[in-house]
Amino acid sequence: MQTSQNNKKFIPLYVILMLVLVCVTAGCSKQEPGQPAGVSSGDSSNTLVIGAYSVAKDAVGELLPKFQAEWKAKTGQSINFQESYEASGTQARAIVGGFEADVALLAMESDIDKLVKAKLVTTDWKQTPNEGMITRSIVVLGTRAGNPLGIKDFQDLTKPGVKVLYPNPKTSGGAQWDINAIYGAGLKLSEEKEGKKDPAAAKAFLEEVHQNVESLDKSGRSSMAAFEYGVGDVIVTYENELLARIAKGVDYDIVVPKNTILIENPAVVVDKYADKHGNRELAEAFIAYLRTPEAQRIFAKHGFRSVDPDVFAETKESFPTPAGLFDINYLGGWDEVRKTLYSKRGVWYQVLAGL
Repeated sequence: MQTSQNNKKFIPLYVILMLVLVCVTAGCSKQEPGQPAGVSSGDSSNTLVIGAYSVAKDAVGELLPKFQAEWKAKTGQSINFQESYEASGTQARAIVGGFEADVALLAMESDIDKLVKAKLVTTDWKQTPNEGMITRSIVVLGTRAGNPLGIKDFQDLTKPGVKVLYPNPKTSGGAQWDINAIYGAGLKLSEEKEGKKDPAAAKAFLEEVHQNVESLDKSGRSSMAAFEYGVGDVIVTYENELLARIAKGVDYDIVVPKNTILIENPAVVVDKYADKHGNRELAEAFIAYLRTPEAQRIFAKHGFRSVDPDVFAETKESFPTPAGLFDINYLGGWDEVRKTLYSKRGVWYQVLAGL
């Protein structure tokens, strides 16, 4: 009897010790399914911590092994990756809150500004090629196969019975691009009718669209997952999200609005954490790699518009330019957009409150 009791105590202890051993051996790295595994090589191994917005996950997943091989060939060092994918706003807040990412790939400039305010990234981050941007896209509309409701532009999202999806701009950078696109399209329509921008008309247009919104998910990727599950008739989203799904055999139609916004996505070294980890050289090399023709072609494969002029020229047939394409400066720049649309009394929150 005594032996049996001792065995019962010993087995859980043995299991715990084994789990600790496995954790130490693996470096306790948290990886999502499908992420590239790090390569362990003792003292010569480095770990690059990446905080990215959710929509970039598939492209980054393909890029990491290629950068890993390039770094190995150049330096003889093997590197590991610790990756996190969240809605852009959520990711930025996590990094500010203590998630020690060496590099950040976020949906928009204003999320990088949060890192600058927290003194994690230097104020000169835009003094790099393409002002710190690594990919571009546009806001488009996705419909079910064959476009059964005959959606042609943002105006059609205001029709009775049309169920619309876009994510929550409080958490999602993609959602802010969506809202910016709709509000900007409203300004463009007012210019066509009145000869000048009319913010009141743009707000009214955004209100009409929002009345048909079926759900507000936390990220662009979550919104896309809901649409794939069958929620809604039309999704307002990144062009690259739909192109990537179509490339995988999902049957959607893409509607490019006449007036829509150019999306620009930045990537930065998170200076404070990269220096703390001794990863400055590795982090800078990774950001530089993202701008190479090889990396830009991979981004294009995943539906992003390249920031490299030559790669964009190679792929431009896949990326039509709408007649009324505008960028964030049409809305006054990010500082103005934050104040006008997303402040506590801004247009977006007035629309939510029905004011």
